[in-house]
Amino acid sequence: MTTTDKTGAPTEVTQQSDRFTISVDGEQAGFTEFVDRDGQRIFPHTEVDDKFEGRGLGTILVRQALEATRNAGLRIVPVCPMVAAFIDKNTEFGDITDPVTDEAKQVASQR
Repeated sequence: MTTTDKTGAPTEVTQQSDRFTISVDGEQAGFTEFVDRDGQRIFPHTEVDDKFEGRGLGTILVRQALEATRNAGLRIVPVCPMVAAFIDKNTEFGDITDPVTDEAKQVASQR
């Protein structure tokens, strides 16, 4: 899905086998990793390049990743602090969010 960041630049979020990436004007600016397991999508880590800071890319990326997770019929396990903070502020994902367990942390750490 294509949208624009806070500067008006076009962004694109793309799903790959183990991550969602966000690009700005065709340049990869960040990613959020995931592991699908037992009906859950565990998010261990999200990163946005420093040179793109303050443009809302993390929010765009995480929102689209969580919407894709919902559409895939999976539940969210927010091991990543950025994903967890997003869910705290955007409660519409609370109904498909599972608590972070020690087992989920272990799966996430094996990335």
